[in-house]
Amino acid sequence: MTALLIAVGVVTALAAATRSTWSPCGLSMLSTITPVSEAGRARRYRATAAWFIGGATLGGATLGALMAGLAAAVSTVHPGARAALGAGAAVVVVAAAIDAGLLARVGLAMPLLRRQVNERWLDQFRSWVYGGGFGWQIGAGFTTYLMTAAVPATALLGALTGRPAVAFGLGVVFGAARGLAVLGSARVRSAEDLRVLHRHLDRLDQPVRWAVVAVLGAATLALGAAWWWPAALVAAIAMGVGLFARVGGRRRARWASRAARFAEPG
Repeated sequence: MTALLIAVGVVTALAAATRSTWSPCGLSMLSTITPVSEAGRARRYRATAAWFIGGATLGGATLGALMAGLAAAVSTVHPGARAALGAGAAVVVVAAAIDAGLLARVGLAMPLLRRQVNERWLDQFRSWVYGGGFGWQIGAGFTTYLMTAAVPATALLGALTGRPAVAFGLGVVFGAARGLAVLGSARVRSAEDLRVLHRHLDRLDQPVRWAVVAVLGAATLALGAAWWWPAALVAAIAMGVGLFARVGGRRRARWASRAARFAEPG
């Protein structure tokens, strides 16, 4: 059972890192750390990217250290594997609901945290400072924009394992995966290349968002079924009804807006 919790934690960490690429900070990094921009600052892209990835991994390790402390605290309580699975299922189903926009009315909507990195560093410091510094902030997870509830879910899943080493490893996985996103700009050689990259990212924004919701939903089913299968069934039905109502509400709003435009005189 603990192995399932760890597996879900790894998948959630990777999903969280992937979705976080679409944060303002992530998109900014893909615009400001490119072969073209680094050459303009008389820096080497490969070196700056390496510092960024290293900083992000260190940031993930910082997050992992906090998660390890929580895991140590959980281990002293001895909740049992079954209870941990139930708590894990609750964590990921709430995260899925937040990312799907089902809890927006109670103030739980993306992004949960709004903080941008200081881009003045690009002109004030050497590449190892802004590369490593930006990377650390992004890899730490909670120091910049939170674009997905999968980030706090990763931290809580790590804690629920009750194993500090595992929790630390999940933090490192998140940070390293988060940092590797900077390589998405490795082929940018002109302003047009950068525009193409961002158009591609714009097209993938919502598909990736819903893919993460699907991953969290699958994690809910896996953990819920291992804990108590009726709970997994209820969670699946509730999510389905919520998504159906949300999609239906959006369609009704669009039709109402169109009808109002047609009804306008002249």
